[in-house]
Amino acid sequence: MEGDQSSPVPAQDEDQDGDQGDTVDARPDRRDRYSFFGRRKKNGPEQQPEAPVSNQCRIVNTTFKYNMDYKKVGKCIIINNKNFEHQTGMGTRNGTDKDAGELFKCFKNLGFEVVTYNDRRCDDMKKLLKQAADENHSDAACFACIFLSHGEDGFIYGTDGMMEIKDLTTFFRGDKCRTLIGKPKLFFIQACRGTTFDDGIQTDSGLADDTEVTDANPRYKIPVEADFLLAYSTVSGYFSWRNPGRGSWFVQSLCSILNDHGKQLEIMQILTRVNYMVATNYESQSDDPRYSEKKQIPCVVSMLTKELYF
Repeated sequence: MEGDQSSPVPAQDEDQDGDQGDTVDARPDRRDRYSFFGRRKKNGPEQQPEAPVSNQCRIVNTTFKYNMDYKKVGKCIIINNKNFEHQTGMGTRNGTDKDAGELFKCFKNLGFEVVTYNDRRCDDMKKLLKQAADENHSDAACFACIFLSHGEDGFIYGTDGMMEIKDLTTFFRGDKCRTLIGKPKLFFIQACRGTTFDDGIQTDSGLADDTEVTDANPRYKIPVEADFLLAYSTVSGYFSWRNPGRGSWFVQSLCSILNDHGKQLEIMQILTRVNYMVATNYESQSDDPRYSEKKQIPCVVSMLTKELYF
């Protein structure tokens, strides 16, 4: 199940860190009402004189790099669903406004034109994405969309019910949005994808340290599903955690890495670091052991055909 489907969290006073306890982006379990608290765990070959090589240098082959030399980076749409109609059975997603605000600043700093839409019904979301896909993106390098909502596996919630995520991403396929052909289309999804908890596993040794793509050519076909990236807050079948005071684990980690390295690292390097941060820095805590010491790992589904540097 995707989306904020979590047990309603009893009202609590925020501590100085703004920690009100974590909740999951999933359907509330009406049998129990528990409070969730987030806890952060606290010599190679010689250089040749005639061709010195720095370990800090990266050689990027432009054949494998998306062209970002456009007038604009592109549009970023944030759909922030916090309040849901009674018949959906969904609780209020406290903490999502924190996520939306951080994402707005973060993507703005990367050069995106960012627009936020709050509490949208399914039809509204469909119209917004259809309208965005119908715009002329000829002078833009890419497109980004962020969903903050409740969900199930393959589905995202509007304020009035749920719909398939594919019904929203399909507007940007190559055969439907021609001005984004060959350009990256990025979707970030903060929502539950099921009702399973990740218990984690204790490690023995602690944390460890450490097909050719051609440029677009009118004479060649490319798959209509190419150049998409979907970054999910959790893997299929699992809950996604959100803290009412600090925001969701995934979004706050994403913003942290983008703010620090968004203009230096490639997108998959960025998202790998996000995976690491969510996996190692966060763990749930509850008075009920069934909901305590749970973990989370984001999931990246990439159909990108080149490297993406902002």
